[in-house]
Amino acid sequence: MLIQRIHHVAYRCLDAKETVDWYTKHLAMKFVLAIAEDNVPSTKEPDPYMHIFLDAGQGNVLAFFEIPKAPRMGRDPNTPEWVQHIAFKVESEEVLGLTKQRLEAAGIPVVGVTDHGIFKSIYFHDPNGHRLELAADCATDEQLRRLDEVKWAMLEEWSTTRRAPRHAAWMHEREFSDSGKTND
Repeated sequence: MLIQRIHHVAYRCLDAKETVDWYTKHLAMKFVLAIAEDNVPSTKEPDPYMHIFLDAGQGNVLAFFEIPKAPRMGRDPNTPEWVQHIAFKVESEEVLGLTKQRLEAAGIPVVGVTDHGIFKSIYFHDPNGHRLELAADCATDEQLRRLDEVKWAMLEEWSTTRRAPRHAAWMHEREFSDSGKTND
């Protein structure tokens, strides 16, 4: 079996219409499908819901459930807020900057631009409280090659020590110049 792509990723929302309006307005996603049922198809539970689907590009779909009879949604209190998020790729750093300006002009607080070494990103929240990230790739082929070479060693070291391996510390220490060559 070979996974072809993400069919859809589903999250909960507070209000299906508000969610569709927000994603179409602020992220230019197209609203592609709505499904509503009084009973959950997989479990047969009587739990009315609205299931909405938004085009996240290249065949990927972001979906939400509004389930009004369930207790108010929350988040895992043991997981830091920055961990759980949805990240979307944008075409360039310029688009990232322009989108940040547009979101802030609409009154949406934005964190960043954050430089991750191989991509730059901004962070903000949707009306449901979900943390979103927009990321623009900026890695060189050499940087990606170096990261690929150490991925298994990093994972093994982490698995043993539970401490951050230093194999790719150069990403944040700015060992690389804009050309992708080391500054040594």
